[in-house]
Amino acid sequence: MDKEPSKKDNQNQEQGDQANNSSLVQKIQQLGQSNVAQAPDSNIHVLSIIGQIEGHVQLPAQNKTTKYEHMLPQIIAVEQNPKIEGLIILLNTVGGDVEAGLALSEMIASMSKPTVSIVLGGGHSIGVPIAVSADYSFIAPTATMTIHPIRLNGLVIGVPQTFEYMDKMQDRVIDFVVRHSNMPEDKFKELMFAKGNLTRDIGTNVIGTDAVEYGLIDGVGGVSKAMMKVNELINNNQGPENQVIQ
Repeated sequence: MDKEPSKKDNQNQEQGDQANNSSLVQKIQQLGQSNVAQAPDSNIHVLSIIGQIEGHVQLPAQNKTTKYEHMLPQIIAVEQNPKIEGLIILLNTVGGDVEAGLALSEMIASMSKPTVSIVLGGGHSIGVPIAVSADYSFIAPTATMTIHPIRLNGLVIGVPQTFEYMDKMQDRVIDFVVRHSNMPEDKFKELMFAKGNLTRDIGTNVIGTDAVEYGLIDGVGGVSKAMMKVNELINNNQGPENQVIQ
């Protein structure tokens, strides 16, 4: 004789159905679809830097931000994880905190594992050092990168020391970009201080192929080229003795 399901079993089943429905509703609300493609286990980690790079000051809730205190532990985890052999950085940022951006750039540049960056949409302001910090950088044909002098927000004390502080910080950015790209320092400064290219501002908006011609970015391309490049760098990094021959 079959045993009828107990009241407790029915409650557990109802709770499970509610959890599944709740998960389904969340997917529809956040992504607009019920089924989300799942990436297979991979030896390549993808790090997204989207919106404004948030530093020591919290930005308003309506701003799309990337918090650098969330990024730094991820980079350390990638470096320590033996299963991850390469890193791809997706960039679509308007810039943000200078020191936070330089911290991310130095972290990426100091990694022992192969890194490849892709500028999608925009890699503006402090996004430029992050883009060039990778071992190899790509930019989408329609993507742009804005090169301009450092600005300060909020209260500024109008004394010579303030200008000297900004000038030294700007030198740090210029030095990093020149060391990690093929762009001459004089050309980078020429674009940074150009007048008339940006409305009511100083600087230059560099698009896709121009960024490659200037030597700022290594190549024009997207996801497929970045995946091919990072796999190539992984194979070179392993050495002949560690490569699997099929």
